[in-house]
Amino acid sequence: MKRLLFMATAAFCLSTIAYSQPRVTANIPAPPKPAAPVVQAEYEGGVFGYSKKTDGALKFDDSSNRLVFIGKDNKELFGIPYDAIMVTYPNSESVTSTTGTVISYIPLPGAGFARLIKSKKRYLVLQYDDEDMQNVKGTASFKIGNQQVLDSALRTIADKAKLSQRGDAFYRPKNGPGN
Repeated sequence: MKRLLFMATAAFCLSTIAYSQPRVTANIPAPPKPAAPVVQAEYEGGVFGYSKKTDGALKFDDSSNRLVFIGKDNKELFGIPYDAIMVTYPNSESVTSTTGTVISYIPLPGAGFARLIKSKKRYLVLQYDDEDMQNVKGTASFKIGNQQVLDSALRTIADKAKLSQRGDAFYRPKNGPGN
């Protein structure tokens, strides 16, 4: 009986020692590098008066303290002052590629699995107060090519607009700068 009690106690002690070993912590990713002065983007909509989707670029206009969207012809389409940006966050959606959709309609066994061919679209979303209209808020959306560019652009906008971070989004606190 003493031997059984001793073995049970020893097993318990050994198991607690095994679980009390230091654990390797997950590596915390470094913040993204600042974005280039001009970031390629596709405007998806959200600014009043500009409803048409168009290719272009986002430019950080630090001399005027605003984010500018430049069209394909290198002309400024619109600008959003950094102080007007209330929230900015990334968004993504998985969509079936055109190839996958076409193949899925071919009458062959297994062709339906082609709908599983997905691509990811990444968006930068800005919620802002429109300075030209009273009590009007807007939500502009820009499609960005890859995750690294999106993260860099998001961080750069947040830093320039002096926004606070919550998860992967950035927001202007109620009593923060510009309020």
